[in-house]
Amino acid sequence: MLFDAYRVHYGQPPALDPTRSWLSEQLDRQRFRVAIASLGDNVCGLITTTVIPASLTLRTAWLIRDLYVDPAVRRSGAARALLLDVIETARGEGALRLSLQTEPDNAAALSLYGSLGFTQVDDLVALNLRC
Repeated sequence: MLFDAYRVHYGQPPALDPTRSWLSEQLDRQRFRVAIASLGDNVCGLITTTVIPASLTLRTAWLIRDLYVDPAVRRSGAARALLLDVIETARGEGALRLSLQTEPDNAAALSLYGSLGFTQVDDLVALNLRC
């Protein structure tokens, strides 16, 4: 399963059944959306998004949470196609903005995102609280 491969890529232990269960729950509860890319009959990439209220403008903001392409097919255009699909869908649904995060040293991702019009936000601070 590609979603579990994504988790393993980022250092998590393989866990097919728990991954399937968690993913099903997120989709059933409409917590996020998933789109896939395929080459022939093989699923080779995925992107997940979360849609949240943008209450001041009475619109929505979209967050790209995960983008992963099988390393064997990277640079095939799959990531670009997934991003373009999400951009088109978010615009079509009237989203205020589309945001994402990546590691500051992920040059390939930063280049791809920049080529599609994403810009770095310098006047915000990201904060987390572990629960």
